[in-house]
Amino acid sequence: MKGWLFTETGVDPKLIEKEDPKAKDDEVVIDVKAAGLCHSDVGALQDPGWMELITAAPVIFGHECAGVISEVGEGVTDWKVGDRVGVAPQHPETNAAIGYQRDGGYATKIAVPSVQLVSLPDNVSFVEGAAATDAGMTSHHAIFDRGGAKKGMKIGIVGIGGLGQFGAQMALIEGCEVIAADVSPNARALAEEIGCHKVYEDVSEMKADEPEVIIDFAGFGETTTKALDVVPRNGRVVVVGMGKLDIDLSTYTLITKQLDLLGSNGGTVDDVAGVYKFFATGKLKPQLETISFEEIKDGLDRLKRHEVRGRLVALVNQDDN
Repeated sequence: MKGWLFTETGVDPKLIEKEDPKAKDDEVVIDVKAAGLCHSDVGALQDPGWMELITAAPVIFGHECAGVISEVGEGVTDWKVGDRVGVAPQHPETNAAIGYQRDGGYATKIAVPSVQLVSLPDNVSFVEGAAATDAGMTSHHAIFDRGGAKKGMKIGIVGIGGLGQFGAQMALIEGCEVIAADVSPNARALAEEIGCHKVYEDVSEMKADEPEVIIDFAGFGETTTKALDVVPRNGRVVVVGMGKLDIDLSTYTLITKQLDLLGSNGGTVDDVAGVYKFFATGKLKPQLETISFEEIKDGLDRLKRHEVRGRLVALVNQDDN
């Protein structure tokens, strides 16, 4: 198999060859068909703080993938060779994540515990299936689980990038009023294209709208503090983005307005399945750009330079389709 190996912060990932993985008890091996690229991988390449999370380094990078099962280990009864699946990045019990605590999805093959699998509907592509396993899953969890979004609610979305576009569209499909903010003109244009009701450059401009919940997909410190100022009394701010790994905030604002400030990390197989249901409706259409497997390093460099509108997904094992 081939895979992109991450060693440490400041060192570019390297394309290597290694022995094919074998399915251990309660695991399957998947021939990867598509792998999504994530800003958190860029963060790991730039910020040494991420090394506390990537405990298996050196490790095959990547935590978004979908493909076809090619081998089934002992004890696996719900899945068979040939099944189309997506992979929820984290194990539901140990929280061990692919690309962090074990080899990940920037590879031609990956071995994963079967409890992390989600059935990929026939009318959902591998590219969509891969993007849903982190960008979609994380957005779904932040908005509907942590944020408690429901039909008719007014929801603020900060950052219309790879995650924010998923979140905004799913909230819109659910019947929420969505207000978006992003410093990038291209991202604001995307927010308008997908149907956000109002679009601003800065989070603070949302104040007159009083969104009940704001989901901060940027996480650059001031985006969160401004969101706390914007939401009304008893409002909620959910932080997803890790643009900065620390923040100074006003405890006065937090306490006197009786606000909920929540973190949201990843999601579950149920969140991935929820995204697949949105995709299956035909209404969820995030901007997805495909690149080749060999272009993954270049794709991460483009993410670092903020040159990507939407989400990058690498095509893998396409000759096998």
